[in-house]
Amino acid sequence: MLNFLKKFEQTGPNSDEGKVIALMNQKGGVGKTTMAFNMAHALAKKNKKVLCIDMDPQFNFSSLFNFTPNENTPSIFNLLINSIKELRALHTGCLLSESIVGIDKNIHLLPAGQELSGFELSVAGISSPRQLILKRFIEKNNLKNMYDYIVIDGPPTLGLLVVNILCATDGVLFPFIPDAFSEQGLKNIQQVVEDIEDMGITKTPVNLGYIPNLFEARRRQSNEDFDSIKDRFSNAPVFEPFSNKANFAKSMASKKSVFHYESVQFQKLQEQFLNMADAVESRLN
Repeated sequence: MLNFLKKFEQTGPNSDEGKVIALMNQKGGVGKTTMAFNMAHALAKKNKKVLCIDMDPQFNFSSLFNFTPNENTPSIFNLLINSIKELRALHTGCLLSESIVGIDKNIHLLPAGQELSGFELSVAGISSPRQLILKRFIEKNNLKNMYDYIVIDGPPTLGLLVVNILCATDGVLFPFIPDAFSEQGLKNIQQVVEDIEDMGITKTPVNLGYIPNLFEARRRQSNEDFDSIKDRFSNAPVFEPFSNKANFAKSMASKKSVFHYESVQFQKLQEQFLNMADAVESRLN
C-alpha cells in the first residue's frame, strides 16, 4: 500500500489545494451515501483525484466500494485517535499509508468501522477543540495537497461526528426527499451550520446546493412538498430532481456507480452527476 500511495502522490492533484465536500442531512434514508458514492465517481470521471472518507459508524459508504471492515482493519477512527496527543494511551500502530484503500487510479478510500460510534466518548476528556479533530487530521497529513477533492459521507445525526465534518469541509451538499420529514432534517442540519458560524472557530462551509432524490413528479403531494422546500431553502441552487429509482437500485445492489454502465438508460443519471460536479467546482473556485 505504501508504494501505491507514493505513486499516487507523485502524480499530484490537478490544483494547488484540494477541496473538502460533505453530503449531509439529519434525516436518514434520503440517499446521502448513494449521492456521495456517485459524486466521487463523477469527479473521478473528470480526472480529479478523490479521497472518500467514511465518517458513518454504519460504514455503508465503505461497503459500496466493496470494502468490509473487520476487527483487524485500520479505519478513520484509529487515525483520528492517533492524531490526538492527549489520547496516547489509546494509540494503535496503524499508519495512514496502511489505512488508505485504493479503489481505482483516481479514487481512494479511508473506511469506517463500528468503533466510530465510540468517537464522542473517546474524545470527551481532551482539552483541545473536539470540533476540529478531523480538520486538523486532514491538515496535518497534507491531504488537501494530495487530492483534488475529499468527499465525506457522514451519519444522519447531529452529534460530534457531524460537527467535525462540517468544521472540516469547504462545502456541503444536502440530499433530500421532497417530504416534510426531510425538510425538517434540512432545517436541523443547517442549524448546526449556523451554530458553527457563531462559534467562529473555523470558516463556515459553502452551501453547494440541494439534491432532490426519489422525486415522484406524478404525485401532487411530492410536487407541493418540493415547491415548499425550494421556497424555504432559496439560499443555494436546487439541482434537477433524481427520479430514476430502478436504475439507482440496480447500480447500488451491484455496488457500482452509474458510470459503470454504458446503457443509454444510465445516461441521464450520468449527466446529472457530471452537472453537479461542474457546479461544485464552480462554487468552490
